[in-house]
Amino acid sequence: MPIDTPPRPRPGRVLITGGASGLGAAVAESVVADGGEAIVLDRVACRAERVASYLADVSDTRATEAVVRQVVSEHGDLDGVVTAAGIDRCGRLDEVPADEWEKVVAVNLLGTAAVVRAALPSLERVKGRVVTVASSLALRAVSDATAYCASKFGVLGFSRALAAETRGRIGVTTLVPSGMNTHFFDDRDERYKPHDDSRLNDPMAVARAVLFALAQPEGCEVRELVVCHELEESWP
Repeated sequence: MPIDTPPRPRPGRVLITGGASGLGAAVAESVVADGGEAIVLDRVACRAERVASYLADVSDTRATEAVVRQVVSEHGDLDGVVTAAGIDRCGRLDEVPADEWEKVVAVNLLGTAAVVRAALPSLERVKGRVVTVASSLALRAVSDATAYCASKFGVLGFSRALAAETRGRIGVTTLVPSGMNTHFFDDRDERYKPHDDSRLNDPMAVARAVLFALAQPEGCEVRELVVCHELEESWP
């Protein structure tokens, strides 16, 4: 009889999009700190120690799929995928240029789907886990955020459907974070920037929640995980 191969300890080998900064960088740091292997996909090179870095613009979905397949070929099967790449363009629908509006959807939603699509065969071989990153604005809509809300509502719907489609084959968790103290808001007009940084969550705290989801034993699923600062107003 064949001898069962014991599963690799969590978090194992984890692919992280948007891992050169913000939440993605915090997740990569946490994976390494927990003894895992972090592999980052980003538009810019990741300079963190003990992290493999690949260049990819996730809005270019076919090229991104090719990079994901390259990662698997060079590193082996993935135990986890975390889709932390995300952008925003604030403003009313008739104020945001169409190409910028569509870029938000391309990065946040289509990029998420492309990465998971390309990683799926690898994840299925080892019964790995996906953590998609939605937002509190996937649960609550606000003005001047049609692109972001559309993309993050889409990530939530995609993730729920993916969980139903892959039940028993891989794990799927949707992370629903509220605002974090990162550079995400730096290029916004002043009227769209947070005016009280003390109400923004520490990305390392959110990263620990991601590691919690990745560490669940086989058969146990954390399907959705809301993480926010105690004073956050965008949820519920």
